[in-house]
Amino acid sequence: MIRHIVFFSAREKKDVETIVKGLRRLGEIPHSTVFEVMPNTKTDPISGEIDVVVYGEFENAEALAAYKAHPIYSETTAVVRPLRELRISADVVSTLS
Repeated sequence: MIRHIVFFSAREKKDVETIVKGLRRLGEIPHSTVFEVMPNTKTDPISGEIDVVVYGEFENAEALAAYKAHPIYSETTAVVRPLRELRISADVVSTLS
């Protein structure tokens, strides 16, 4: 299983909800087994720059690639990219069953 985790910061704090709403469209793409978009609660006193977190689980690299190739992915990118400052992505292979 691949866990796909992406962190976003908004250029303008007023756009956080628009970013969340836009990213939630990615959940319509059928290739993930788990998919969530969540505003950061910012309870960690050291790291408050992240506004939104995307978390998805994919059976394998092919499913993740199909997700990224889906038309909704590029449509969402076109909406969110101009509103975000930072995007950090990590794809990790989980050994947990």
